[in-house]
Amino acid sequence: MQNKVIVVKSSSLIDGITTSIQSNQAIVISDGRIVRVGHQEAISKEIPSNTEIIDLGDLCIIPGLIDGHTHLSLSGNGSNYVEMFSDSDEMMVLIGAMNLELHLSAGITTIREHGARNKVGFYLKEGLEHGYIAGPRTLVSGRPITCTGGHFHMCNETADGVDEIRKSVRRLVHEGADYIKIMASGGGTEGTIPGRASYSVEELHAAVHEAHHFHRLTAAHCRASESMVRAVEAGIDLMEHAEFLEPDGELRFDPKIAEMMAESGIWISPTLQAWTDYPRIVELRKKRDNDDISSEEIKDLEYQEQQIERRLDVMRRMLDYCLKDRIVPGTDSGVNNLAFGHLDYDLQLLVEVGFTPAEALISATRISAEAIGMGDEIGTIEPGKIADLVAVEGDPTSNVNAFSRVQAVFQAGKRVR
Repeated sequence: MQNKVIVVKSSSLIDGITTSIQSNQAIVISDGRIVRVGHQEAISKEIPSNTEIIDLGDLCIIPGLIDGHTHLSLSGNGSNYVEMFSDSDEMMVLIGAMNLELHLSAGITTIREHGARNKVGFYLKEGLEHGYIAGPRTLVSGRPITCTGGHFHMCNETADGVDEIRKSVRRLVHEGADYIKIMASGGGTEGTIPGRASYSVEELHAAVHEAHHFHRLTAAHCRASESMVRAVEAGIDLMEHAEFLEPDGELRFDPKIAEMMAESGIWISPTLQAWTDYPRIVELRKKRDNDDISSEEIKDLEYQEQQIERRLDVMRRMLDYCLKDRIVPGTDSGVNNLAFGHLDYDLQLLVEVGFTPAEALISATRISAEAIGMGDEIGTIEPGKIADLVAVEGDPTSNVNAFSRVQAVFQAGKRVR
């Protein structure tokens, strides 16, 4: 045992390697990493007398949650892109610091920051590394690469053609990007067409080739069906959204594309809560359950549920192609009214499309860790891994609402909530 040893124990634990609940477990932590996991009685016989013991009682310990898609510099308060990007870079850094704390308190110990203006994302990561602000472990893409006038062009990394894309990748890597994000289709930015591809296969492949040369993974924003095909053909590592959106604005599931995705082994982050107003649905469902909902609100709820069902139906059909083990949740927090602190919403929606709560847990931990290239460090509770732990009320393998009842959070062995 190292000189400084912490033991965290509780009545139940799910290690993320499997979904079996283990009773009366203890986790021995030294220098931020897990040394041993075992029954409390056995562990108690081996630890030094001066060991700090944290007893979480009846709470259930799970691995730290991972959110694969955030926008830290955006407020998530319902403002549109024009309003949000009217903030200065300095204000965006302050917004990011607030959002980091919200996510960490909700049990999210690792995130991918999917695109901020100028060097805002890099500044936030630097602040975390120096200990100036608290938040989840953060992997940053820096500025997302986009075409002229493309989605998120306001972040200022515009590139057209193979040569410019290669230069953009090199520039971002040298500035500190942990991975490369590229906008393969239009999105919510005014003037773009979400149902059309933004880049050719050759352009996307240039980004992949250059990123892989620097040992960086790639992620592509793909709302359009056309962009999904091109992303697969180009060898993109992770596809965001995957909506099967056509130029006329309709979602049309294409089994051939799903087959391509399954065969390629691409990771998929569907960002389900981002497609429609799911936070509003949650609010109205609570009112309905408390019998405190007006007739107008009932109509609004029915409309919102009909809208999101279109997206969920596409997702269900995707799962018929054995893609469940390639799905990673991502909130898209910061955009529109997607406030930070709610990865639980995405897990609820995964359950609605056919995941069990246990499968949703594995998706947000072990599978997400593998998708972002950190499977050797985080995602499970086992010796050698970083001690990222979350304690929740209830059994998260049988009740998805347990993810909304976070009571304690440990990051690298340090209790942060």
